[in-house]
Amino acid sequence: MAAKKNEFRLGLGMMVAFIAVLVAMFFPIFKGHNGLEYLDALYNSISKGSAYYIPKVQEEVAPLEGETIEMTFTMPTADRATQVARQFNAAGALVNVNDTELKVSGDLGRIMGTILVDADTMYRNDGQALETHYGIDGRQALYNWWQAIAGMDKALKRQKQFKAAKILDTVRSKAVETAYNYYGIEAQRISDRYGVVTFSLVFYVVYTLWYGFGIMFMFEGSGMKLEH
Repeated sequence: MAAKKNEFRLGLGMMVAFIAVLVAMFFPIFKGHNGLEYLDALYNSISKGSAYYIPKVQEEVAPLEGETIEMTFTMPTADRATQVARQFNAAGALVNVNDTELKVSGDLGRIMGTILVDADTMYRNDGQALETHYGIDGRQALYNWWQAIAGMDKALKRQKQFKAAKILDTVRSKAVETAYNYYGIEAQRISDRYGVVTFSLVFYVVYTLWYGFGIMFMFEGSGMKLEH
């Protein structure tokens, strides 16, 4: 039997309210999405709005324009090698394909510039443009570039082109990967959703404290005490 009935009832009521809100959060009451899905989409869109590094990367790539390079590397499959060969051709490079092996010769700056243009197109959720250009799905084209960059990186390092390899790694991490991961998400600025973001953060803190105090009141109402 509860030693402090009023305190126990308060804690029990708080826990019932906590559980009721928790259950409500799993119902699709936010534009067809539950609360967790809605907030996940919100923060993804806000993070996309702040992760647009492509213009800055283009500035790093610009000095490489006119620098001719010859590279030999492999792709995971022969089909991928054929696909990415067409993509290199679109960047003005000459490509010799032998099963999974590619021998690429061309302007390194132009190749990287083409990769950045494709990444920018996908960042703007225009996968159809790449599909029309290359004849394959837009995300697949971007993934082909990602895999090709891995091979190009090794080839450049074998030639002791470490500066170029570092820039290429930046192209991969700050352009190709972000464009691929954020594809299909509409970017938003946090200033446009300041009210919702503030409410979600305050709600998280209050909701967590609500649970903690509910448990505390129930235990104390039952006569249990935390002692040192």
